[in-house]
Amino acid sequence: MEPSVSVAFAQINQKVGDLAGNAARIVQAAALAHEQGHDVLLLPELALTGYAPEDLLLRCQFLADQQAALQSLQETLAGFQDLHVVLGHVVSTDKGTFNAASVFLNGDNLGTYLKQELPNYSVFDEKRYFTAGRKPLVFTVRNHTFGVTICEDVWFASAATAARQAGADTLLILNASPYMVRKHETRLAVVRRNVCDAGMGAIYCNLVGGQDELVFDGHSFVIDRQGNIVTELNSFCEAVGRIQVSSGQLQALPSLPFGADQSVPLQIQENEAAEAEIWRALVMGTRDYLGKNFFGKAVIGLSGGIDSAVVLAIAVDAIGAENLHAVMMPSRFTADISVNDAQDMAQRLAVRYDEIAISPMFNSYLEALAPIFGDLPQDTTEENLQARIRGALLMALSNKFNAIVLTTGNKSELATGYCTLYGDMVGGYAPLKDIPKTLVYRLASWRNTQSAIIPERIITRPPQLSCAKTRLTRTACLNMRCWTHPGASDGTQ
Repeated sequence: MEPSVSVAFAQINQKVGDLAGNAARIVQAAALAHEQGHDVLLLPELALTGYAPEDLLLRCQFLADQQAALQSLQETLAGFQDLHVVLGHVVSTDKGTFNAASVFLNGDNLGTYLKQELPNYSVFDEKRYFTAGRKPLVFTVRNHTFGVTICEDVWFASAATAARQAGADTLLILNASPYMVRKHETRLAVVRRNVCDAGMGAIYCNLVGGQDELVFDGHSFVIDRQGNIVTELNSFCEAVGRIQVSSGQLQALPSLPFGADQSVPLQIQENEAAEAEIWRALVMGTRDYLGKNFFGKAVIGLSGGIDSAVVLAIAVDAIGAENLHAVMMPSRFTADISVNDAQDMAQRLAVRYDEIAISPMFNSYLEALAPIFGDLPQDTTEENLQARIRGALLMALSNKFNAIVLTTGNKSELATGYCTLYGDMVGGYAPLKDIPKTLVYRLASWRNTQSAIIPERIITRPPQLSCAKTRLTRTACLNMRCWTHPGASDGTQ
């Protein structure tokens, strides 16, 4: 009987530029794989540098530091006897800089694969930094041959075909694939088409975690050569998947938790609504943006409206109510219903809540500007002035308490310019920047199915304007209602 081979694949959360921290997590994963007696450990794309390192790759010192970290890591990994570690890193030579993956065993480098297909669209800009490779890489463990590819390579048939022709039985795919709605189904279809059709099974190991404006969902998986899912990891949490290869068959082993408890609340169930998946992406993106930029606390301007309510709910799920400060800043135009709903929202979530009346400040501004404005009629100038006062107050709280401001604008507002520069756009992170208004309402309704943290009136009542004596003109009402029309498309269908 052919001897079996066991493979671990580590879905871990790395940080761009944190060479020491990333190396430590790689060693932690290797120690776990070695302790469990595995023969191979597969890690995500550019696990050592984090993804995407972007202009760090243009710094000679960073490349030198990465090479030193890689050499040190190779020596450390030698201590895990007989464990093949497939590690994503950068290679820099006189021929260019490459997105690479090396196979380390007992202190030796068995070979280095250079990524062949360099994405240069959407959030990707790899042709700016990397040179494409051309050759396949395979290695054999107990009569079973593995091929190595990196992320975009698998979206084309050529790299998988070359690996198969070189003798690969199973393809190892290192990934840093950002989250999109229902992206998992697309990945499965691509791997089935380009890998399984070439006669191989695949182990797809994806990065997990937030990095700046990107969120990586993990959701790593293994499929056999017939295209059947052997095992898959949960999305939005760190974990180590495990399989055994015996007589060419891939068999699942129980997955293992990794690191601290980083799982995002509200686990997705099979066939659950897209809102659940999106919510967890927003929570992870917010949590990691704050954590990786050394912010432990956040402040939010709470208006009593839907956007700030959803942002506050996301933030509570991300970093906890004890680390949040909600501030309501009413003017003489603010409806009592808005103040009451803001108070109710903060109370439900047990978040610190304060009110700062802005009318005295607003009046002082008007008095100071009156000699210059003269008899000119009031217009959006005065309306925007209120938003800018609120922005200044939020930034003062941010500076004083070292708490990042979470701005509450959504994608519809940003796309149409329905926001105030230096006003309600103030903030260090915008959780809803890629969420259209239609989806904001759907997310609020979905989150309330888990626990009723958002007052129902915030979800059901028409949007309120607090910047003019007439709350809403007919045109404004129609424009805002079109954002919440159930037939509008927001990309989740």
